[in-house]
Amino acid sequence: MSASPRWSFDADTVCLPGFVNAHSHAFQRVLRGRTELRAAGHEADDFWSWRERMYQAATALDPEQLYVASRQAFIEMALAGVTTVGEFHYLHHQADGTPYDDESLLPKAVIQAARDVGLRIVLLRVVYARAGFGVEANPRQRRFIDPSVDAALRRVEALAGAVTKDPLVTVGVAPHSVRAVPRDWLEVIARAVRVGPVHAHVAEQPAELRACLAEHARRPVELLSDVGLLGPRFTAVHAIHLEASEVALLGAARAMVCACPSTERNLGDGVVRADELTRAGVDVALGSDSQAHIDLLDEARQLEGHLRLVRGARAVLFPGTPAGPRENALGEALLDALTTHGARSLGVDLEGDAVTLDRHHPSLLGVPDEAVLSGAVLGASSGAVKDVVVGGRAIVSGGAHPLAARSARDFAALMKQLA
Repeated sequence: MSASPRWSFDADTVCLPGFVNAHSHAFQRVLRGRTELRAAGHEADDFWSWRERMYQAATALDPEQLYVASRQAFIEMALAGVTTVGEFHYLHHQADGTPYDDESLLPKAVIQAARDVGLRIVLLRVVYARAGFGVEANPRQRRFIDPSVDAALRRVEALAGAVTKDPLVTVGVAPHSVRAVPRDWLEVIARAVRVGPVHAHVAEQPAELRACLAEHARRPVELLSDVGLLGPRFTAVHAIHLEASEVALLGAARAMVCACPSTERNLGDGVVRADELTRAGVDVALGSDSQAHIDLLDEARQLEGHLRLVRGARAVLFPGTPAGPRENALGEALLDALTTHGARSLGVDLEGDAVTLDRHHPSLLGVPDEAVLSGAVLGASSGAVKDVVVGGRAIVSGGAHPLAARSARDFAALMKQLA
């Protein structure tokens, strides 16, 4: 029984387009369960204390370990219906900051992990200049830092040139944040990068806003607009702490936002105001970010669920004029965030990608035909994912991935090494 040009269902399955994870730090999979405590000497735990523990992991991984951690994260994504991942990658050098002989060694390891799993990957090569405005250098960031913006862009070009033969691999540019990249670097990037996606962390924390105002007398989105980075190829990751004027700037530029609700909840960042962004014409994509939880269906329901808590209302993202049956209208809106918005954010085509959900899975039992999409998006667990196809090739069949057992063994061994 066909329901839409984009999705369909029968008595046994719901067939959806492939899910797009538009913002991932795959290596952070090693942190799961290891940061859920209050840091010593802190009366409260927050993003900044979590970040120091994340840096410990970032400095510990060698290329092979990075591959193992990334492969495990990507397998979990595949099992959750993800067919495309946008990997926001900032591990570039050896732990002491010395470049590898092959300056693309680490991003190549991550790309190889994604392709071994079967995922399409957009490697968003991060440009990183400093610890922050007026902030002393942090030795734990030495793996991230580029010596100059020209060197960073040269490395982006070299990586892009190395992956041209694989149609499921592309490269984009990611100035890390206005905290880590000064204005003159942002201006160079805006002039130099004419094709492909551009992503940046934006307004994730109030401290970033204060630092940006102190350095530039501008808020982050205002600064990005001034330097010429806002546009249809630009995605602001998180974009939580925005003024109405910044929402309007994003909408006028046809820029996008990538929300990462599970990470934003885990870190206490705040809530992405997806309803205001949508009304301003800003498409909102989804990402798993820190891998605290890998379930893109759950990211979609958290996008709506967090707003329900903030607004004190239900069906906050329900479209004003649904094109189809009202019972599935909210599901359609969230499916856009799961699929087409992420595809636009990463500049990819999802043709040949598909996910099937098992209607006999306990999380979908009893969901009526007339509300099957909303029931699936707002109720199905990732355990309902049955088959995943990328570019016409099945990578998950019957809820199983052929590399899952091997990856689990290797990852367990890695975690013992890191303990």
